[in-house]
Amino acid sequence: MTTTNNTVLVTGGGSGIGFEIARRFHAAGNNIILTGRNEAKLKEAVAQLSGAEYLVADVTNRAEVANLVIQLTSTYPNLNILVNNAGKAYKHLLDQAVDTQALAREEMETNYLAAVHLTDLLLPHLKQQQEAAIINISSIVGFVPALSIPTYSASKAALHSYTQALRLTLAGTAPQIRIIEVMPPLVDTAFAAALQGDKIKPRQVADELWTALENNQTEVHVAGTAKLYELFLQSPAAAARALNGIKEVI
Repeated sequence: MTTTNNTVLVTGGGSGIGFEIARRFHAAGNNIILTGRNEAKLKEAVAQLSGAEYLVADVTNRAEVANLVIQLTSTYPNLNILVNNAGKAYKHLLDQAVDTQALAREEMETNYLAAVHLTDLLLPHLKQQQEAAIINISSIVGFVPALSIPTYSASKAALHSYTQALRLTLAGTAPQIRIIEVMPPLVDTAFAAALQGDKIKPRQVADELWTALENNQTEVHVAGTAKLYELFLQSPAAAARALNGIKEVI
């Protein structure tokens, strides 16, 4: 797929990983549209990306998403890349006295169902382009859960499974729509401020995504995710212990 002269929509693009992905695409000569709930962040972001534009929308609000798609397809007829990046995480343990179901509902709405909904609405438009791509920002915890963010992990596992199904469903269709999943480890953003552990910079996620695009990769195991994935293939249980720092009982 060509990596320039595309029209790219990035959800949650006002900061963090979303902004760095937008910045990387922008630097290569692509047209950028950011969307998110926080207009102040979006304004600040597009001010750093000459020519970029933004549309305010909450991806978990069905009415706002429907209106967003109408604006996108009418104003940006060449839109051909969707980056599903918006996310939410709650730090908690499953044996704590919290309303786990309520936290899980919010995370599933933002991290999984919102991506499915927006993809569903934009897919007919993407099929009309000469070439297109859907890029889902997943996580290392899509393979094995992190105990401190258990229901967030479950939402990313759902996104991982959906992405695989979408890729297989669209394989061999014309025009080709590339389905790419990006699976970073812990990233140094405001989103992950409450989480402990070694963190990579969001720019590294964007750079490794870009390399994957140039090399026609479909699943991007960013930084430490690659090593954990290899362990996961050998033993899912061992990978889960390794991610959570749990020693195997002999």
